[in-house]
Amino acid sequence: MATASLIEPETLRTLPSDAARQIQWGFADRYELQLLSQSARSVARGPVARLVAGGARNSHEWTEAKAKLLEAFDGCGITAVFMDPEQGGLFAGPKNLALALVAFELAWVDGGAATASLAGCLALAPIHERGTADQQRHYMGLAAPTQPGEDRKPWRGAFCLTEPIPYVGVDTGMLNGKVRIVEWKPGEEPVLQVEKRGRFITNIGFANFVTAAVDSDDERIKGSCIVILEESDPGIFDRGTSTRKMVHQLSSTGDPIFNLRVPGSRIVGGYEIKDGVLVPRYNHSEIIEAVFRRTRVTVGAMTAAKLLSAVEPVIRYQRGRFRGAETATPGSVRYELGLQARQDALHRLVDVWATGEASASLAFAAARAFDELDPLEKEVEQLYADRGVTGAKAKSKFLRQAADQAIELIQLRRDDSRKKDLNSDLLLRFVTLDAEADVLCPAAKLWNTGWGAQMMREAVSLMGGYGITEDCPGFLGNKWMDAQLEATYEGPEAVQRRQLSVTMTNPVFVALFRSWIAEMRRIASEHPGTGACSLATAMSMWLWSLDHLQHSKDADGNKLYQSARQGVTFPLADALCWLMAVRCQILDVLRLRKHGAEDASLGEELAGLVNFLTDLCLVQAARASGEVSRICAELVFGYNRHPAWDEAGTRGCWREDELETLESVIPGISSYGGDVVKIDGSHPEKAGPCAKCDAAQPFLLLHTRLDACLTGSRLAKDRAADAISKIMIPEALDYPA
Repeated sequence: MATASLIEPETLRTLPSDAARQIQWGFADRYELQLLSQSARSVARGPVARLVAGGARNSHEWTEAKAKLLEAFDGCGITAVFMDPEQGGLFAGPKNLALALVAFELAWVDGGAATASLAGCLALAPIHERGTADQQRHYMGLAAPTQPGEDRKPWRGAFCLTEPIPYVGVDTGMLNGKVRIVEWKPGEEPVLQVEKRGRFITNIGFANFVTAAVDSDDERIKGSCIVILEESDPGIFDRGTSTRKMVHQLSSTGDPIFNLRVPGSRIVGGYEIKDGVLVPRYNHSEIIEAVFRRTRVTVGAMTAAKLLSAVEPVIRYQRGRFRGAETATPGSVRYELGLQARQDALHRLVDVWATGEASASLAFAAARAFDELDPLEKEVEQLYADRGVTGAKAKSKFLRQAADQAIELIQLRRDDSRKKDLNSDLLLRFVTLDAEADVLCPAAKLWNTGWGAQMMREAVSLMGGYGITEDCPGFLGNKWMDAQLEATYEGPEAVQRRQLSVTMTNPVFVALFRSWIAEMRRIASEHPGTGACSLATAMSMWLWSLDHLQHSKDADGNKLYQSARQGVTFPLADALCWLMAVRCQILDVLRLRKHGAEDASLGEELAGLVNFLTDLCLVQAARASGEVSRICAELVFGYNRHPAWDEAGTRGCWREDELETLESVIPGISSYGGDVVKIDGSHPEKAGPCAKCDAAQPFLLLHTRLDACLTGSRLAKDRAADAISKIMIPEALDYPA
């Protein structure tokens, strides 16, 4: 009898194309971003790659050859990407996704080059976010690349927040820099004396101006502020010694010293005079919050680029590992596949690739969220002004009412007609998106750079000894070392965890998170191979654990979820990052599946690519579920005291004589007796009676369900590994070794 033959599903044929990535990462309809990405790539894989290949990273000094990168950045539009057209920029509107794409392309080759480009934006960011109109117009204009016919050099900036040791990296609220008034004539603005010593300041080797955070050293100045310093100001503008870095050598880093006189108009955002006291409109913390809230996302994109850039070099190395040996003849498995003839090498590469996909999706999702949020923030600020809402408390109260209404709308059924009010009302949209962005930003920075650095070590190890040589294809050893710095850049991991421990308990975010669980259930129903089912269960486990920990105490009666209890809040923040990353990854693949068919250039590539990326989603969802399960189980049970073989501990145990009596009535019950204390008081040889988990039965049910949800995840990993072994790659990297 004839049998129907099984049709093998399409699988990955080549590395993902630009057209596919543009759809996947949400900028297929942004032609200006596509051009910018290609332009940044030409610099990264041209001048930057040649510098690295030529040994420029062997020196920590800022050299003439490295300085030429700045001209390359100017020429391709990277310098102008932060500015609006009237300031010399390329296009209007929010720039978060644009900056993330530039960072991604540059970091694909070298993290230091990406940092050098971003540091200039970071110097301008305080002025852009909170500066006066005059400050924005003046300094953006100076920093804009020169246009044909102009006879000037663009200014370069540096951001000076970090203090010297022992203050370095301690707390952004601890400032050693000081500002005081040295001259204040009647009817004129005050003259300020600014003293500041910096540590690890990027771009300082060539900066023409610095935005520096300082604290008041004068009773006539209230609080802290950020001040703009120029190299021509009277006093000391000492760039200091170059930092002897082991990483990011294509950026200029030093420890500057400033002691300058500047006019009061240099205070970012301006100031007011109240009762003879100069009051800055923004303290340094308010400005930093606005700045880092966005720029941290681009750092997360840098590490994602490193992981994805490692895939092609590793494949090439694995396949060619044995070529040249007498036993590896052309046509043999050993010659054609090399190390990829063994599953371990492929499975480990699948993990690296899956992490890279999740990292990129998380970073670009955060960037897109801020692009949507930025104009809303300006509208809300105008709304405050129109309604006379001033002061932090008044604004908080004003938004709290909108937040309560937003939660009600989020909780409505998806088909409820009132749901559309959530997107049509300015305040409701703002508080909802703001709550999401408050989590996306630190999550992208924490997970991408933290876990990403771990997986870069894995990528390097897949290259064998080749991975830690200077001529390693793809510069993987450099990228692994660079990732260590990116994990601390713009705030170490503890800073991100601290922020998450506050923002992830926002009732608006919790309501959103619940709606995302339902969203993942629907996706699992329509696309069962994406891992959305296991992700939804893991999300439910995390949410249950959060609620449990917020309302529970440890064995000593102390509250568990509180600011000082970082052994609770920080791991729970880590667990959330895993969930956020996989959710973004799944949504990106579904976007590619849905809209990829509309792009004729994808052609036969689409089906196999979607199938492969879907398998990576399932692999990553399984890994995330395991991490969440482990973390939450430790937190839920780890703060209970284990029972001992004492009177209190054995109170819930069966007695041997009790079981014997019941056995005559209910035969076989002794087999369910658990811990049994014998008549002579002896008991099983272990630490104590088994701990009771009555209060955590819902958690145990979720745990069991989550284990079952992992069904098929290893089959997906096998399919992805098999696809990698067959994928076609170019003959050589498109940048020098």
